[in-house]
Amino acid sequence: MRIATWNINSIRTRIDRVAEWLTASDVDVLALQETKCRDDQFPESALTELGYEVAHHGLNQWNGVALVSRLGFSDISVGFEGMPGFQKDHDGVGEPPLEARAIGATVAGVRLWSLYVPNGRSLDDPHLDYKLRWLKALRTATATEMATHRKLALMGDFNIAPFDQDCGDPRMIPGQSTHISPIERESFAEFESMGLFDCVRPTVPNGFTYWDYKNLAFPRDEGLRIDFILGSAEFRDGIEDAFIDRDQRKGEQPSDHVPVVVELADSGADDDDRPMFW
Repeated sequence: MRIATWNINSIRTRIDRVAEWLTASDVDVLALQETKCRDDQFPESALTELGYEVAHHGLNQWNGVALVSRLGFSDISVGFEGMPGFQKDHDGVGEPPLEARAIGATVAGVRLWSLYVPNGRSLDDPHLDYKLRWLKALRTATATEMATHRKLALMGDFNIAPFDQDCGDPRMIPGQSTHISPIERESFAEFESMGLFDCVRPTVPNGFTYWDYKNLAFPRDEGLRIDFILGSAEFRDGIEDAFIDRDQRKGEQPSDHVPVVVELADSGADDDDRPMFW
């Protein structure tokens, strides 16, 4: 089973690119983030024509997450237990509205989540506290999921570069920038402490997954590694290969992120004709 995650930064703008990439890469399941549309606006037909089903959660022109599968779905979950919401200048009366940042489903016995972690914005912004609370709630919900599903993966844009090597953007300044602050990195590390593993890094130890559109960041390779597939031990042990598809940052109207891919063994399919990753 070939599984991927991709922050697409507007599915309506890039649906043709997604459809072409799915076909060329022979991907079975794709987690998408930042679809930036409501459910009724998602260009689903372009993917169903290729044999994929779509589970999408989008509320407006911001955020939005989806899972796309040609192996079917079961047990679709929108959001997770305890997920906090956010509203700027919330008056404290009632709970702030939830955002479209998480969707999960089971595919061929594997529990998969597409996640778009809050950005944090700046170290003194209330959005950073929201980000940390969101991640804490995700860990609590994930512990429950791990007790039920032996093969589990959290996939998506975590908006954290866990190690110094994951930050090649000279504008990111330690002590002044989000994504690289100690408290965010500690929050990310807690997922590994609870028994999840970065399933791509053993195969691809270096490389970025995001480059800003500004300042020639991509030609200069001044990027960030912030998109991950974190898997349980049994999920990790089934991985035969992994890949960051850097070429998808090239061409006309690319997303500022690129796909991150893993392949699980024993999918039950004849993989002899599949395109190679390299």
